[in-house]
Formats: sequence, structure tokens, C-alpha cells
Amino acid sequence: MINNKKVLLLISLFSFMQTVQAEVLVILPETGPLARAASSVKQGFMSAYEASGSQEQLKFVNSYGQNMKSLFAKHIKPKTRLVVGPLSREKVEEAIRLNPKVQVLALNEIGQHHNKVLQFSLSKNADAATMAALMLRDNIRQVSVLREPGIEADSEIFLIALMSQLDYPVQIIEVLPKKLPKQQALLLLGKTDWLNSIVKLPKTGIYAHAIAIEEGAKIPEGLKFCDAPALYEAKWPEMIIAYQQQPVNMAYQRLLAFGGDAWTLAEHYLQQPKNIPIGDFSFEGRTGQIRVETRQIKRTPQCYQQVQGKLQRIIL
Repeated sequence: MINNKKVLLLISLFSFMQTVQAEVLVILPETGPLARAASSVKQGFMSAYEASGSQEQLKFVNSYGQNMKSLFAKHIKPKTRLVVGPLSREKVEEAIRLNPKVQVLALNEIGQHHNKVLQFSLSKNADAATMAALMLRDNIRQVSVLREPGIEADSEIFLIALMSQLDYPVQIIEVLPKKLPKQQALLLLGKTDWLNSIVKLPKTGIYAHAIAIEEGAKIPEGLKFCDAPALYEAKWPEMIIAYQQQPVNMAYQRLLAFGGDAWTLAEHYLQQPKNIPIGDFSFEGRTGQIRVETRQIKRTPQCYQQVQGKLQRIIL
């Protein structure tokens, strides 16, 4: 018969094992070329997790230089309810090929789908679809595109996605038109300083991709754009705290918001009964309106217009 000290030692050891065994496995690249982006995603994820008061156990593992097969084999345990990540498209493809049995919330998006792999991303297709809906609301029937010289590649994916969404002409122009006819939009693709340098920019019918908006820079009067609402509205105090702890530019602020929404999606899944498929639901997220429909995540950014020096929400 074992003595009381041994009993206490066994109980303590069991409790320790229960504590360190993760409920949620988070797979992100802590080193390598995606490490900086992953750091902001993790910071946003943790800020939302802490604000939620959740007691779920988290385990973070570095995906850089490792394949998904070895990561899954080493870190997925019987108690693991959810995997969050990976971040790169290549590793999402790897995860799908492994036919996982545990639910995965992938932090990128590919064309292939899997019943156990939800895919969440800051897709340019979602940005373009929202811009197309905004232009439809505004009764636009033609778009002229003026791009900042030298950085055309920065917005190429967005422009191609937008053109695929529109059923009317899109024309690339080199010079600002003297007059903008009714039902014609001027889409400006460049940085804020370039936008503000344009002489006699119209105050109506002008649009821009979100990457043109830079913190502290003036936004041209009348400009419309669609972006992550957490960058402009104080509805998510944990986002403000995360930013204050580590100030970053707008691109990384979007990743903070993205990480926060990833936790909200994860938390919703964890609140479901075990082994019950996640149903359709929606919420107002930091990166836009988030909808889960037929096991696919759809994101609609929030649109804004600069009116008399202030941003106003646009209801689509």
C-alpha cells in the first residue's frame, strides 16, 4: 500500500499533465518569412482570448521548417478539440491532404474544401466583392482605374478580383479625367500621399482599396473604401490594448483584427457539444461581418466614406 506522500505526488503529477495538455493547438510560424505576420495574428488571437475570459488551454507550436504530418502526429492528443492554423496556403493544402479527424480552423484559404477544415482569410476576393456591392448600391455602370506609378503590383490581385465581380466596363487610365460623368466611378489604387497629391480630385464617385489608407494621413473628401472596422471603431477594447502594447502599421493592425476574429470563431466551435458539426452562424467581427454558411466562412468588410473630415459608415 502506497503512503500519503506518494498519493499526493501522483495527484499533483496527474493535475500537471491535465494542465499542460492543450485543448486548442495553435500552429503558426514563429520563425521564417511569415513570422512577423504570425506575431500580429497571435497577438490579436491572445487579446481576444484573454478578453473572453475563456479557460480553454492553448498550446502554440512553431510550424516553420516542419511538415503538417509531423506536427499533427506529435501535437494532436486525445484531448485536443481544435487546431487553429496553419497560416500559409501550402500548409493548408498539406492539412487537407492529411484528412484530419479533429476540427481545423485554417488561417488561409485555398480552392479545395474539407469537412473538417474551416478556412478563414483576409481574402482580396472578399474585399473586391464588397467593393462591387458598394458600387452596385451607388448605381455605378462604368469604372475608370487610376494607379500610382511604380506600385501597380500592390493592388493587382484586388483589381483582377473586382473586374471579375463587375458586369460593366473597367478601364485603366493614365490621366485624371477632367470630368466624371454620372454613374461612372474613379477607382484610385495607390497610397494616401499619392491620393492627396492629385490636383482637383472629384469629391463624388471616388473609391479606393483599403491598402491606400495609412494611419494619421489625410483621407480625401468623398473617398469611399471598405476595410476592417476594428481599425476605425472602438468597439473592441482589447484591440486597442493590443495595439498600445505593440504599435504597428495598418497592414499589421488588420492582422491583429484577423487574429481576434480567429479566436471568436474558435470559441464558438468550442462551445458546441463535442463531435457535433458546427452550424451556420454570424457575428460582427473585427475584420467585418463574419458568416459561417455550409461550413464555409464568408467575410464582408465594412465600408466608409470621408464626409466633412470624418469617416461615416455606409450601410450596404
